[in-house]
Parts: sequence; C-alpha cells; structure tokens
Amino acid sequence: MNPDLAFAVWSGERAQRVAGVLDALLPPVDLAPRALHEAMRYALLGGGKRVRALLAYAAGELVQADPADVDASAAAVECIHAYSLVHDDLPCMDDDVLRRGKPTCHVAFGEATALLAGDALQSLAFEAIAGRARGEVREQVALLAIATGSRGMAGGQAIDLAHVGATLDQAGLEHMHRLKTGALIRAAVRLGASCGRPAAADENAALDRYAAAVGLAFQVVDDVLDVEGTAQSLGKTAGKDAQQNKPTYVSLLGLADSRARIATLRAEAHAALARFGAPARRLNEIADWIALRTH
Repeated sequence: MNPDLAFAVWSGERAQRVAGVLDALLPPVDLAPRALHEAMRYALLGGGKRVRALLAYAAGELVQADPADVDASAAAVECIHAYSLVHDDLPCMDDDVLRRGKPTCHVAFGEATALLAGDALQSLAFEAIAGRARGEVREQVALLAIATGSRGMAGGQAIDLAHVGATLDQAGLEHMHRLKTGALIRAAVRLGASCGRPAAADENAALDRYAAAVGLAFQVVDDVLDVEGTAQSLGKTAGKDAQQNKPTYVSLLGLADSRARIATLRAEAHAALARFGAPARRLNEIADWIALRTH
C-alpha cells in the first residue's frame, strides 16, 4: 500500500486544519512580550511535516472521532514537537543553525528568547489539553507529560548527549529513540484514539505496537537521509550526525541493513493494524509515508 493522491489531499487538509488551530492557540504577536511571542510563532508555524498531528487525526478516525474533538490533541503534540526542536538546536545541545529551511530559532531571536519560547510552547501544549471540551483530561495530561519528560523525549535526548563519540549497540540505540522520538509519536496516536469511542485494552496495545514501529522507522529514515540528503532537500543541516560522531542506525548497521530495518518496521506497523480493517486506512498510509519519505 503506497500513499496515494487521496492521502495527499487528506494530509494537506489536516495539516492546514491544525495550523489554524495553532494560530488561534498562540498569543497574538502584538501582545507583550512581543519578541517571545514572535519566536513562538516562528518556531511553531514555520512549516514542518505535521506527522504527529496527522497521527492524532488518523487515530481519531479509527475510533470515529470528529476532527474537532481531535484538534486539541493534534495541536498539543505539535507544540511539544516544536519546543523540542527549538531546544535541540541550541548551542548547548546539537548547535544547529538550520531548521525547516530557515535559521533556527536561537539564530533568529537569540539563545535566551529561544529557550523561553521552547518553555512557553511546552506549557501551551498542556493549556490546549486542559481546554478540551470533552474526554479524560487527566489521562491526556499524563500521556503528554510522560512523553515529554525523563521517561520520554528529555530522557532520550540525555542518552543521546551522553553517547556522542561513544558506542551504542542496537538495543541501546533503539531504547534511546523509543524515548527521544517514539514517545511523542505514541502519545500522538493514543491522544487521537482517546477522542472517539472507547478503545479496548487490546486495541490500545495494538496501537502502541504500531506507534513503536513507525516511531523507530521515522528515526531510521532520518539517519539514512542525514547521510544521503542535502541541506536543501532536508531543510536542515545534512551530515550533522557524522560530524558530531553520534551513534546512528547507519553507523551501526550500514545503509543497506538500515533500509532493510525500515522495511521490517513498516511491515510491523501494518501487522499491528490488521485487526482494525478499513478504519485504519490513514494510519497505514502514514506508515507508508514515513517509510518512503525523502525529506
């Protein structure tokens, strides 16, 4: 199954939808402190693939949720993702100067403002969830908090920084990325799936298997593209992992075996969704899109 034109139309419409939700959620640019609000908008509204929002909407479709009921979840995971990128690009982290085809937030606004913009975007995510008109807000907040903290993205980034110039075996590398990348992808799927009919425990377990597979696939593809892509095609600095001597799937497995791992993870994602049939169409298409993407 390959992403088709119908998927392109659907994903474009959902990306546009969440952009509108984010624009309304963000403080207006003329509200003090203006520089901080400008930086938040710069980081959050400046393009991107919106993968996490799409996963939330697709999981919502699986449980017959109205897109309006998924909006807050989709916006929240995009806020968290944008905050993580702003902080990851800082000189004390990955020290990058290019993101989404434009200067990184700290280059455009200064390190202090970028740091505060990331902090504020993280808070904005929980504001979005807390303002939901329906659903189990406590469960939503817990999902997002775990995905963001030491058992999720922050923990994965800590492992990443601790192993610059060091060696990780495949199990260690996958553990790092299940935290750094996979935790928020799991949260996106589960948040979206909580917006419609109640999902049974075995259904949530299947969604977790799907999220684990696409989360790792996303990272393996990223590692391959870091070697094969260009700054122009990727919208960010290419070859950065090798320059910083970071452990990656390519450095551990090589290009051929990394591509084979992507294919395996893609198949695992589809297998996890087999029980759902047609309602899982969009989630299946996103798995294909992640595995086949070129940027």
